[in-house]
Order: sequence, then structure tokens, then C-alpha cells
Amino acid sequence: MVKIVEKQVQLDFPLGHHLHCLIAQIPNRLQRRDHLFTLADVEEQWRLVRSVLDLVAEGSGNLKRLHFLMFPETSVPLSRFDDLLNIIGERFRPNTVTMFGLEQIRLEQYRALLRRFEEDNAEALDCVERDIDSGDILGMPVNWCCIAIKERDGRLRVFLEAKTHPFRGEEFLDKDHDLYRGRHFYLFRAQPACFNFMTVICLDYLYRDLYSSNIKQIIDHADRLFFTMRQSLDALFVIQCNPKPEHRSYREVLTGFYGEFLEDTPGVRETVTVFGNCSDESEIEGVRCQSCYGVSFVAISARHKMSPFQDREFASDDFEGAPVCRLRFGTGTRLYYFNLPLYHELDPRSSRVPLKVHSVLRWADDAGWVKVGDGEGQVL
Repeated sequence: MVKIVEKQVQLDFPLGHHLHCLIAQIPNRLQRRDHLFTLADVEEQWRLVRSVLDLVAEGSGNLKRLHFLMFPETSVPLSRFDDLLNIIGERFRPNTVTMFGLEQIRLEQYRALLRRFEEDNAEALDCVERDIDSGDILGMPVNWCCIAIKERDGRLRVFLEAKTHPFRGEEFLDKDHDLYRGRHFYLFRAQPACFNFMTVICLDYLYRDLYSSNIKQIIDHADRLFFTMRQSLDALFVIQCNPKPEHRSYREVLTGFYGEFLEDTPGVRETVTVFGNCSDESEIEGVRCQSCYGVSFVAISARHKMSPFQDREFASDDFEGAPVCRLRFGTGTRLYYFNLPLYHELDPRSSRVPLKVHSVLRWADDAGWVKVGDGEGQVL
């Protein structure tokens, strides 16, 4: 089973005030090369990713208050990995967490990266070394992500995770080319803010077998935090490249996660779950669908108050009767900037809602990212 590794990080988030998250719902155009899914146009993809990084680094509007930045699974070119880390390290503000998925690589390359960042990934490297020792698997594809954390003193820490379960385009009849399954998740315990969060890749949120499941592992670990320290899992981020973002399996797991139908789950009762997907302009070789990407969303417990609402760019609902309040976004290429709600269940002010959308931005070829409004939008 997947091992949950706790990591202490120094993040000085404002106490008693909500945090801010930006989902970059950008397109992925992937093609299969030598049993790996890689970006069809590396420079075009990097131009789009770089535009988001520049926007965050400049801090226009109230982006100076950004704490979490999410890119989709497999959205960042491998050749630009160091460039991205340099931008975060040199230009991003302290107390910023950036989560992004990269192009697939071979297990041999993944091990080399774990060794490069061994100071932060020693436990993950041990898991990989044990797997490698058991067989000839260095050529297996790895779908992976990076969590880059710029701490309060400006130090950049780099954590790597491998996806634990593949989607249908990543499994092959030839076992030697099947996807490597990751063996660990990181649980980040931020101090002095006392904020606990995790990042997983897409189907890692769902994977289950006859004996146990990833999501139950996460719930049980969070419950132990609650019963031993009276802490909980504050946020769970799921980065996706998902052609079925509203599959019933997600609703079923969310129902169990927040509904307490099988066991009491105080460790995740107030968890904010953020799903960040790629946009409907995505194209993945071998995966056939029409306008089926997008729909990034945020879910919180139904104990919060959030009335149904419908807008052109987002809506709120209960995910077809699940015990959640959901903020559901659209399918286009957008940047969604919103707050992560505070831990309390109900606000005594009847007009107060726990989730606020600060801004929605669309991509314009001639002007970059502009605010979506009733008109053509304004430059942020």
C-alpha cells in the first residue's frame, strides 16, 4: 500500500484568515512517443505555463496574496523543469506552494531526480530503490508531479510524487511498458501556521482494491492526527488530466469522504478538496471524447452553508445529492482564483458564504490573461 510520509515545512500563513488558491485550467495536448505521453508542442505549452508564472510573480491585483498554485497533470515540459523552479525560487513570494504535473519519464530518470533532491525525498527514494531491487523495471513510464514550496525564509523545497494508478491510456498489454505505480504520498505539516495539506494525482483519489484504498489511507491518517493532536487535514489538492472529471466514482468517494457512512471521519470533516483539471482544448492521443475536459471544482462538507447558484463561469451545487457543497467551474481555458474557506462549519451571519471567487481570467492571444466580465474583460 501507499506510504504516507509526513514532512514539516515552514509556511507562515495568516492565522485566522482564509488562504487563496489559483487553478490554472490550461489545455494539454499529448501524444504517445515510445510508450510515453509527451507534449505535442513543448514551446507553445511553456509559453502558456510561463504566462501564468509571470502573472503570479508580478502579483497584479490581489495575486500578492496567493498561497497555492495548481497546474494540471502532465502539463509542464520536462525540458523546462529547471526554468520553472528558478522562476519560483527567484521571483515568487515566500509562503507559496506550486503544484504541477510534468511529462512522463522513465523510472531511471525519476530515480535520478529523487537523488538530485534527496534531502527532501529520501523516503520516496527508498521506496523506488526497493522496487528496482525486485526486478528489471528501470524502463517503466512514470507519471509524476512536483510540489515546490517556497518557505517563509525564501528557501525552495522540491518534493516529487509518482502517480499510483494509471488511466486507460497509460496501460499496455506489454507489461514492461506499463505505468510505474508510486509508493508514497506526502502530508505537509506547515508551521507556524498549523496547516496540513496533501497533493495527489487524479485517480490516486479513487484507486482501491479488495483490501484497502488510497483514500481510506488518507482518511485514517488524518483521523490519527485528530485523535492524537486535535489537528486535521486542512486541504487536499488533486491535479488532473481527466476526460471524465464528473465520473460517478468521484461523487461516490466524496460521499464517503464527507458523509461518514462507514466510519467517523473527524480528521477530514473540514477538509477543502480542490480538483484542478485541464481545459476542454486538451487532446490526448488514444483518448476519444468531445468537450469532456475542464470542470475544475472545489468541495467542502455540507455542514457549510452554500446555496445553489448559477453563473456563466461557475456554479454551486451538491454534486447530485452528495453530502457536499461544491463550487463547479466551466470547461474553457481559464485561471480561477478563489479562497480556501476557514475551518468553522457555519457562520452565524446568514448572508455569509464560505467560498469566494476573487477573479476568473481567460486567455486572449493579443493581451494575455484578462478578467472575464460582462464585456470583453479588462487586463488584470
